[in-house]
Amino acid sequence: MALLHYPVYNKAKEIIVSAVTNLDVHDIARCAKTYDLEKYFIVTPLEDQTVLMRKIINHWTQGYGSKYNDDRKKALELVDIKEDLNAVIADIEKKTGKKPKIIVTAAKKYDKSITYSSLKSEISDAKAPFLILFGTGWGLEKSIIEEADYVLEPIVGRGDYNHLSVRSAVSIIFDRLFS
Repeated sequence: MALLHYPVYNKAKEIIVSAVTNLDVHDIARCAKTYDLEKYFIVTPLEDQTVLMRKIINHWTQGYGSKYNDDRKKALELVDIKEDLNAVIADIEKKTGKKPKIIVTAAKKYDKSITYSSLKSEISDAKAPFLILFGTGWGLEKSIIEEADYVLEPIVGRGDYNHLSVRSAVSIIFDRLFS
């Protein structure tokens, strides 16, 4: 899975780079480990954000935190930081020898949306790797959605409010796909 901080939209629908948050790093890593994913990529082109995230990750995987909390160490060992989506795809191709099928998540339904049950079957029958993309800010830039192999149907609650934190969305989606 990858959490993209660029290219994403802000509230005014401008393409921006969103800030990486410490909570997203920790909580999503724990979720990825719980559901036995191979890697959690954080995508940001900002060098200062990359330096900060590496410092946090190193604290929990190599520093004092690795001795203090082994569970967190195991989860954060899944995290890899890349400067863009192409670097993530290249890394997966290098490790598997195959280009991953791209699944994007969104808060609204698209014409090529796929249901959770259909995608769960696709993943279990697949010979190729899958990469699930989550956006930050106000969602992934439209070209990423248009170029994806699949757009996962949105999470729909009881009311018309639809703005979950990405951490919450990741947890719900992983449970639906991998439990």
